[in-house]
Parts: sequence; C-alpha cells; structure tokens
Amino acid sequence: MSVDGAQLWTLNQRLLAVVLDACARELAELGLETKEFFVLAEVEASPYPAEIAAALMLPKASVTVYVRNLVAKGFVRREIDEADLRRHRLVLTDEGTRARDRALAALAAEYDRRLARVTPQDRAELRRILNVMLGRTDSGRTGE
Repeated sequence: MSVDGAQLWTLNQRLLAVVLDACARELAELGLETKEFFVLAEVEASPYPAEIAAALMLPKASVTVYVRNLVAKGFVRREIDEADLRRHRLVLTDEGTRARDRALAALAAEYDRRLARVTPQDRAELRRILNVMLGRTDSGRTGE
C-alpha cells in the first residue's frame, strides 16, 4: 500500500488535534482559547497583527479579534512603534509571557507523552524528515 501526501497530512492534522484537545483544559485554565494561544505564541516573532496573520495563515479580521481579547485579558499590550508612529506594535506583558510559557509547556508535555511511544532513532528521523520538508538542514537552518 502506498502512502500519499493527503494521508500523511490527515494523520499529522489528527495528531495535532488530539494534542490540542488534550491540552484544552489547561489552556482554558490560563484563560486562553486555542487560536488565542497561537496568536500569543507568535507575538514576539511577529509583533504586528498583519505579520501574525501571515505567519499563522489566519484572516486579518480574526487576528484583530484575538489581539483585542488578549489585550483585554492583560496578556498583550499595544505600543506605538518608534520607527513608524502610525503603527502599533504588540508586546507581551509579564502575565502574557507566563501564560504563553505555561501553555507551551503543556503542549510540549502532551506531545512528548506521545513521542515516548516512538524510539529515539525514529524521533531523530522524524526531525530530519520534517526539516527536509521545510527546506532546512537537520539543524533547522534553511538549506541552499
């Protein structure tokens, strides 16, 4: 039996959904919905809402709602961008950093629980394959 890309995509999506579902209670205890968590986790790498929308492949209008919620919850604040006074940049608050870190730890623990079923050699191979698919070297750097 051959394995096509759609089958692998579906399996990967199911795994991600199962891991997120297993962490839903912890995210809720932190005051986060799943998509709010992803936006919160992206703020440091992409401090502008349009960048977050592009990075997460979410509609800009949805990101605006998630950012508004995160600001109201005290996880993110808007600051005037000194390089362009017409723009606001997003910054994690201390509370936002703690919530993000706890949520990431919960997701990592759940994912690690599932990875424990896989041999260390297969984990290394999975990492190598994912990096190849992303066009990176095994170290995570972009290949030429």
